[in-house]
Amino acid sequence: MEKKDIIMTSLLTKDKGENEDERKEEREEVEGEKEDMQQGVCGLTLADGLTDRGPKALTPGSVQQVSNGFTTSSPQSPKEGPGTAACSAGTSSGSGGATGPFVPLGGLRTLVVQQTTLERPRETWSKKMDFLLSVIGYAVDLGNVWRFPYICYQNGGGAFLLPYLLMAVFGGVPLFYMELALGQFHRSGCISIWKHICPIFKGIGFAICIIALYIAFYYNTIMAWALYYLLSSFRPTLPWTTCTNSWNTENCNLYMSTDHNVSWSNSSTSPAEEFYTRQVLQVHRSPGLHQLGSVSWQLALCLLFIFTIVYFSIWKGVKTSGKVVWVTATFPYLVLLVLLVRGATLPGAWRGVVFYLKPDWEKLLSTTVWIDAAAQIFFSLGPGFGVLLAFASYNPFHNNCYKDALVTSSVNCLTSFLSGFVIFTVLGYMAEMRQQDVDAVAKDAGPSLLFIIYAEAIANMPAATFFSIIFFLMIIMLGLDSTFAGLEGVITAMLDEFPHLLVKRRECFVFGLVCVCYLGALSTLTYGGAFVVKLFEEYATGPAVITVVLLEVIAVSWFYGTTRFCNDVQVMIGFSPGFFWRICWVAICPCFLLFIIISFLAFPPEVRLFHYHYPPWTTVLGYCIGVSSFICVPAYMVYHLLNAKGTFKQRLLKSITPVPSTDQQRNFIVTNAV
Repeated sequence: MEKKDIIMTSLLTKDKGENEDERKEEREEVEGEKEDMQQGVCGLTLADGLTDRGPKALTPGSVQQVSNGFTTSSPQSPKEGPGTAACSAGTSSGSGGATGPFVPLGGLRTLVVQQTTLERPRETWSKKMDFLLSVIGYAVDLGNVWRFPYICYQNGGGAFLLPYLLMAVFGGVPLFYMELALGQFHRSGCISIWKHICPIFKGIGFAICIIALYIAFYYNTIMAWALYYLLSSFRPTLPWTTCTNSWNTENCNLYMSTDHNVSWSNSSTSPAEEFYTRQVLQVHRSPGLHQLGSVSWQLALCLLFIFTIVYFSIWKGVKTSGKVVWVTATFPYLVLLVLLVRGATLPGAWRGVVFYLKPDWEKLLSTTVWIDAAAQIFFSLGPGFGVLLAFASYNPFHNNCYKDALVTSSVNCLTSFLSGFVIFTVLGYMAEMRQQDVDAVAKDAGPSLLFIIYAEAIANMPAATFFSIIFFLMIIMLGLDSTFAGLEGVITAMLDEFPHLLVKRRECFVFGLVCVCYLGALSTLTYGGAFVVKLFEEYATGPAVITVVLLEVIAVSWFYGTTRFCNDVQVMIGFSPGFFWRICWVAICPCFLLFIIISFLAFPPEVRLFHYHYPPWTTVLGYCIGVSSFICVPAYMVYHLLNAKGTFKQRLLKSITPVPSTDQQRNFIVTNAV
């Protein structure tokens, strides 16, 4: 070999060594950059050799295959936040991982930016307990305190617990679980969620919002009554303990066993009853629904104060309401325990407990008992009002909603059972003092049980002022939780449906919504307002919301499909609902709801309040109010079919085909970098 060839060979070897060192340094540098991006950005994935493939190789949901040609062994959640796939890829290794060894092929390198959504990140709960307390506060409302104890003793006492538990297990809890899972998976309110389930049923969401408004029209008025009582309690002698006030009549009698000179007749009234009917409600100044009279300015101010609290609790979203419920959801339990201990120490308390729990097994043969049990558990847990969908939509995607459903529904049922002891120990005390039977004392149901019977019992206890203050404060807080939840369901639904218009104007929208609710409630603040409250309670919400939930179960179980729904749940929490839940959703829950609807139509309630019997035209008015919300469902079906394109068969097929969520679709931005 010539000297010239030897020199040339050595130079080439040197260049080759230098090139290899440079390539090695370049490889280490690129690997470091890749690792930094995976750990820091967690939304970027470097891929090489894609220049020849082009962007056509990038298909939604296949980011693992795009990165290195391998697929992951574990399924990727369609709901994980931005860059989650890249994060999980960065933590795996080997051929089973989402990323392989990085080998630069020279020239251009393709940078694949994976982004789950281009929209603003959804608000979430600050803590898990914020969510649980909000759901418990929503489910545990005034009905747990006055409706359950009354229905329990009326339908066989302890025997009523059997149909109540059966209806809860096979009807109430499965519906509760279903709504939590739907809201958490699709992360949408009660309107926009339907395009991801069955678009033609979107009218259900609008119907739910109207029903929520009707509830806000009358439900908060009960809290205004409680606030009036609370303010009247700050005095040494409670005003409903004497018959010497300006509102009292000649029939007023303070009848207790110690008053031997007082005779009680059928026309006699207690001072607590006259304070409630003649001072707070002033129903004696209204002959009925046809002439309601003027607005009570005292109640108008009380309701204004209630709505002010509501506004400043929910105007910023679940970040603020989640903090408020730490007080409003826990304080009632403290008061219930205090009242339970105090009631148990009263003379005659055992009579009330025996009356409350003594089973009458023969009543289980009556259809009315099963109807009342089904209706009570349904309205107590509260599916179908859009609240559970809204609250669950702010949860982390992998939150265990199955456990949440079991815990919160159990707490709700146990609270109802506990409230019965709180109420009936005091009723037993009243019966002992009056030397009457417990059923004679417990003849009133609904708000009258709290504002007349219980108020009178508190007034005759030692430290009456203290117990009166904490009791009516508890009533207000029980109502506030439910109002927070009901309005949040409407707010979430509207913000998700019109995000570009309302998301940045949330405070203004909430203010407008609260103003509408206050104006709608003015009719309940008149002298005949109690008659309006009773009408709304019987007709405006009950039948309509049960029908809406029936359609919701049918849409999810039969159109969306239980298999698809169970797969969604498995993606979220790691395991699929069992055979029991599937049977409940497909068959038992629809039968459960249909049973309530048919019983309501077959046995319409006889509406009566005090001495006023509602005339027939009020029944027609009540059904019209109820239908006004439900009419949204068929109206939207017609609207949707008319606006769709194609033949009727194509329109119908499109209307029952769910649209994938925007955050289920992967959006890719592909850039070439040197």
